[in-house]
Amino acid sequence: MSRVPIRLRVTIAFTAAMALVLIAIGFFLYNRLEARLDESIDNGLRSRAGEVAALASGSEGDLGASHEGSLIEPDESFAQVLTMHGGILDTTPQLGDRPVLDRSELARAANGATFFGRSGLPGIDATARLLAAPVQTSSGTLIIAVGSSLGDRDEALDGLAALFLIGGPIALFLTSLVGYLAAGSALRPVEAMRRRAAAISASGPSERLPIPPAHDQLQRLGLTLNEMLARIDASLERERRFLADASHELRTPLALHKTELELALRQGDSEAELREAIAHGLEEVDHLVQLAEDLLIVARSEDGRLALEVELIDVAELLAVVATRFRARAAEAGRSLVVEAGAGLTVEGDRLRLERALTNLVDNALRHGEGEVRIWAVEEPGGVGLHVGDEGPGFAPQFVGQAFERFSRADPARGRGGAGLGLVIVEMIAVAHSGRAVATTRPDGGADVWLEIPARQPAEAAFTVVSSPLRDSGDTNPLEGGSK
Repeated sequence: MSRVPIRLRVTIAFTAAMALVLIAIGFFLYNRLEARLDESIDNGLRSRAGEVAALASGSEGDLGASHEGSLIEPDESFAQVLTMHGGILDTTPQLGDRPVLDRSELARAANGATFFGRSGLPGIDATARLLAAPVQTSSGTLIIAVGSSLGDRDEALDGLAALFLIGGPIALFLTSLVGYLAAGSALRPVEAMRRRAAAISASGPSERLPIPPAHDQLQRLGLTLNEMLARIDASLERERRFLADASHELRTPLALHKTELELALRQGDSEAELREAIAHGLEEVDHLVQLAEDLLIVARSEDGRLALEVELIDVAELLAVVATRFRARAAEAGRSLVVEAGAGLTVEGDRLRLERALTNLVDNALRHGEGEVRIWAVEEPGGVGLHVGDEGPGFAPQFVGQAFERFSRADPARGRGGAGLGLVIVEMIAVAHSGRAVATTRPDGGADVWLEIPARQPAEAAFTVVSSPLRDSGDTNPLEGGSK
C-alpha cells in the first residue's frame, strides 16, 4: 500500500468510507421502512380485529349467515371466528374449512391478543401476519383471527433493496470520481512545488517555491521549504564568498613568498643575503601556516567538528599564560600589558581553545590598538567574562556590527594586517563553549572584546567532543595571529 500513489490512496480511503456510509444508510433505511410497514400492518390488524369482534359479539350464533361477505377482502386479508376447541364459526371464503390456528395457538390467544406469522395459507400467495384475540359473547369465549398478506410489504422492501443495489454502486462510483478529482486538486500545489523544486539548481538557489493561497498545511510546508531554501542560498553565498576571500588571502603570501625566492635566486650572492631571503620566506610560510590553521578551525566549526577537551580551568592561570607570550612583544613596542584576574575564578572549557581565543584578542590589541593592553576577568551570572581591552580609538561604528564576520577588517586598506579571521575564530570558540563573543568601544575610548563562558558546560555543548582526536595540529602551540 505504501507504493500506491498518494492520490490513489486518498481515493481508495474515500471510496471505502463512502461505501461504509452507504451500507450503513441502506441498512438503516431498510430497517426503518420495515419497522414502519410492520407497525402499519399491526395497526390495521388491530382495527380489523375490533370490527370482527363486534360482528362476533352480535352474531347470536349465526355469524356466518348474518354477515356473509362482510369479511371478504380477496388475496389481501382474511378472518376467522373460532371456538376454544378450534371449530370454525365464520371465515373468509379463501380459507375454506381449514382453521388458521392450532390448539396451542388457541390457548395462547385465549390469554390475550397475540401476533403470529404464517405461510402457505389457502388463497394467500405471500407470507401472512395474524392477530388472534379472545372475545366474550353470549355463547362464551370465542377466538377471532384476522390476518393480512405481507406481499405488498415485501414488495416495497424488495424495491428499496433493488434501489440500493443498483443506485448504491452508481453513487459510490460518482463519489469516488469526485474524490479522485478533489484529491488531484488538493495535491496540485504540491505538484507545482515539486516542478519548481526540480527546476531549482545550485546555480540559481535564489528561486522560491510557489505558495498556495489557502492557510493550511500545504502553505506552511511551502513557507518552511522556502525558508530552508533561503538558508541554503545564504549558506552557498557564504561559501562562495569564503572561497573567494580565502583565495585572495592565500594569493598575497604566496606571491610574496615566490618573490622572496626569486630574489634569493637572482641576487643571493652572499650568505647574508641568502639568510635574509630565507628569513623573509619563513615569515611568509608562518603566515600561510597561520592562515591554513585559521581556515581549518572555521571549516571544522561549521561542520560541527570543533573538538573540545573540557576541564576545570583556573582563570588567573589562563590569563597569566596568555600574557607571558606577549610581554616581550609589548615591551618592544613600548606598551604595557596588565593582567587582572580575581582569585578563585574557574570555568569548564578547553584550555588550548580559550588560550587561542585570548591570543587572537591580545594580538589584535597590540596590532591595531594603542596604549596599555589590559586582560581581565569578570564574574558574571552563571559564568565568567574574559576581557581584552586597549586605549586606542576603538572600533568604527560601522565595523562593530560586522566585527565577527569572515575576512572583515576595520581598515581594508591594510594588506598585511591579518586575514580577518581572528575575531571569527574567537566567536566560534565562544559558541563551542555555549557562550558568546562581544566587541564594543568603551565610553572612555578603547576597544573592549570579551568572551562570555559559562562556569559549567551543558551536558551537550555545541561542537563539544571530549577527548577527541580531531584536534587541530596547531593547538599545541597556538601562534600569534588574527586580525580585526
